[in-house]
Amino acid sequence: MSQQNNDNTKPSQTIDFGASAEFGRHHFYVQIPPAPQDAVSIYEYFGFDSDVPNSSETTECRIVLARGFWTKIKDDARRDFNLRLRAKKMSVGSWTTGIVKLDRFLGRELCVLAWAAEHANIDECPVICQKWLALRPEERWWLYNKTASEAKAESDTNRGWRKALYCALSDGKGIKFPKKRKTKKRKTKKSEEDEIFNSLFGEDLR
Repeated sequence: MSQQNNDNTKPSQTIDFGASAEFGRHHFYVQIPPAPQDAVSIYEYFGFDSDVPNSSETTECRIVLARGFWTKIKDDARRDFNLRLRAKKMSVGSWTTGIVKLDRFLGRELCVLAWAAEHANIDECPVICQKWLALRPEERWWLYNKTASEAKAESDTNRGWRKALYCALSDGKGIKFPKKRKTKKRKTKKSEEDEIFNSLFGEDLR
């Protein structure tokens, strides 16, 4: 009987990029405005906590990315995600206007890519995408966890690991370091005494 039940079990339904179709499940989503110049936002939706009575939904914005940068990274992300979804015989997704949902692990990977791109210029985005594609999913999850532990909010753009992701995934050309100030060599007591001696007796010793 148990074997028959297992055979009749249907795989869970997903929508867009592997997000569960069940109501209230943890996932990420991308909000893509219809206006072509408007920024794109990535959110993490935590859903409902079934263990807590009368719990409310929790949603946090992870990044608001300028449309130009989104345009540069979206296709590489789509191809990478869909390749893996097809390998698991799951339906694939596309970036359409409105809300596009992602599996929570794919959402974390997308955040890593978007966080690296937010500090770049448009010309650096292809390099960032290639380096992101070269990472294994586990490496992307690790980078997300490190970054999210201190700088996961939309307003944390210039904090710690958010900026470090750009340094790690870019070609480094846009990284600016503060110029080192030349420090004057401090005179030692001996050199000061020699200077005084020469100023006082220099004429007599010539």
